[in-house]
Amino acid sequence: MLLEIVSPEAKLFSADVTSVTLPGVDGSFQILNNHAPIVSILGKGVVKITASNFAFAKEVAGKFTKLDAQNYTLAINSGTIEMKDNKVIVLVD
Repeated sequence: MLLEIVSPEAKLFSADVTSVTLPGVDGSFQILNNHAPIVSILGKGVVKITASNFAFAKEVAGKFTKLDAQNYTLAINSGTIEMKDNKVIVLVD
């Protein structure tokens, strides 16, 4: 599935991923390939991205933390997520 993470300053990430775990306001939740459509509000926490490979623009690479070869995290204060047609768009602050 395609994951796009966008902040007010820049597009932080855009690539095919295996899964994404997000900090919902009522607890974290995970989205996998072909998930049902969803719109949700995000709270303060960590977005965990799992993918077979990663490529970040130099100007945003420092915002991500590498856990291992297939997992990175991004700390956020709040946000919104939409999943539709196997595309996840995450607006973060």
